[in-house]
Formats: sequence, structure tokens, C-alpha cells
Amino acid sequence: MSSNNSSELYEHFDFTASSGQEPLRVDKFLMNFIDNATRNKIQKAATNGNILVNNFPVKSSYKVKSGDRVSIVYSYPKQTNELIPQDIPINITYEDEDILIVNKEAGMVVHPGFGNYDGTLVNALAYHFDNLPNKDSENRPGLVHRIDKNTSGILVVAKNEDSMTILSKKFEKRDLNRLYVALVWGELKDDSGVIEGNIGRSLKNRKIMSVFPDGDFGKYAKTNYKVLERFGYVTMVECKLETGRTHQIRAHFKFLGHPLFNDAEYGGDLILKGTTFTKYKQFVQNCFKICPRQALHARSLEFTHPKSNDLISFESELPDDMSQLIEKWRSYSINQRI
Repeated sequence: MSSNNSSELYEHFDFTASSGQEPLRVDKFLMNFIDNATRNKIQKAATNGNILVNNFPVKSSYKVKSGDRVSIVYSYPKQTNELIPQDIPINITYEDEDILIVNKEAGMVVHPGFGNYDGTLVNALAYHFDNLPNKDSENRPGLVHRIDKNTSGILVVAKNEDSMTILSKKFEKRDLNRLYVALVWGELKDDSGVIEGNIGRSLKNRKIMSVFPDGDFGKYAKTNYKVLERFGYVTMVECKLETGRTHQIRAHFKFLGHPLFNDAEYGGDLILKGTTFTKYKQFVQNCFKICPRQALHARSLEFTHPKSNDLISFESELPDDMSQLIEKWRSYSINQRI
């Protein structure tokens, strides 16, 4: 590697531009990859010679092209993040010797990552439970699967190695039932349906996922849905996952043309349906305040117990923010029909 800072450099980040990458300034490119990064910090790193493309320092205005290897290097080693146990309350709805069922609140990150090194569910698990197993040597004790920070609902946690192995295989083989409730923009044409399309990182914004219907990129994903209730400009749906891709429901409904209500990353935080009246706009803004996150809840999980092989199921009621949101839309819909 070459740089004007130091003869010994340590790589902190390393990304390779995909084959579909259109020319993009390196500072904008890196902001798509690194959570919580600011353009000012990235530009400063470039000025100091810490951003390399194909092992050579570049300015922040450099246009990244397909196949470019972009790295950020410094004269000190990358900090290793030791998992810190923290006394954070966990809403546990079921526990035995092998598993935990957690009802996660919206706003809680499931595991530590860049920009979220503490305050996560895993930090809490590490405090309340000893010797939880790690999958594939990752620093995520007990974690079999995850849901997004701003998604609420049911999670299963493994308490020993055997449970971790068995439950992980169930998720890989899709040998379980997961149901979600969501509020989406618009009037769905059919009362039920299937959304299929490979899901992979967006080529324009690496923080979100895109659907690639031709199957030439990403991983196969399938979501079954049925309408629970119609409110005119929004629809409440139940989703059953056949696969478990990152942001699957959010990306699939965006692809269908019905983003989740108040999903900022997928465009659902705009007024996408309805009237132009000021009163209606104020109503929707009030709805955004009631539920200040994507309206998505992991309602239930059903699987065979890793030890007893009994079929067990767990359900979580809608949290207050989604309940109030749905009731507000229900009342609005009824009043519109009167």
C-alpha cells in the first residue's frame, strides 16, 4: 500500500465496487458502505491520504468504477470491539433450559456493529446469561436470527450449543413459520399474493436492499402476504416469510410499489397516497409521529423445540405505536365512508 502518512498502515475498511457500479465520487461511495459516516470525515481522510483505490491514495473527488478496490487505512490498528455486558432490561416471554423467546422493542439494535457498539440486545443477553453459544465464532452469543432495529417483535435465542446448531439449521432450511404484520402504502389489488425476486445490496445505496427480479444478482427471496384490513390509502397485511433475507419485507413491498408506512430508508416516510388537502397532510404527519419508524412487527414464531421436538408457537401483540396508528387509520377510513 502507498500513502503519505506512515510507512506502516493498518486497513480499517475494504470494499470492492460491484460489476454494476456506475462512476461515483469516492466520498459518496463510502457513505453508502459505512454506517454513521459523515462526508466531512471521509473527505478529511482523503485529504490526509488515508483513502486508497487499488492501493494508491486518491482525492475525495475520485470517481469509483466497477472493480475498484477501495480501502481506508490509518497508522494505528483497527479497534477490536469487546462485547460489554450491560444491565439492560429484556422482555422475555418464555424461557427453559434450551431457549429464550424475546419480545424486542422497536429502537433496540439486535447486535453490536459499526456505530452501535453497546446498548444492543446482545449486550443485554451477555449480562443476564452466562456461556451463551456463539454461531460461527461470531461475537453474538445466543443469536440465531435477527430483526431490524426499528422492527418490533419475536426473537428466539439459543441457550446452549445443541440448541444453536438445531435452530440455525431450521432457519437455513426454512423449517419454521414466521408471521409479520405491516402497514403499507396504497390499496393492494389482491386479497393475497406472493412476492418473489432476488434480494441483494442496492447498487446505488449500500445501506438498503434492492429486488432483482431477473435473478442475476442477490439471493432468492419469497414473501407470502394476505390483506388483514383496508383503510383506503393504506393497507394492513400479514406476511409469511419463505426465506429470511435482510430487509426482505421492506424491500419486497417497495418493489411491489407499496412501501411500508413511515419506512424512511425505502421511501415510506413520504405521503404517497391520498388527497392534497392540508387537513389530510396534517393527519398523515400526526400518524408519522405516532409511529416514528417503519410499521412492521414480528408477530409470531412457530417451530419444533430443539430438545423435545414438540411444536411450539409464540405470539406478540402489536405494540402501542402500531396499535394507535392502525386505530387512527381505521377511524379515518370509517369517517371517510360516512
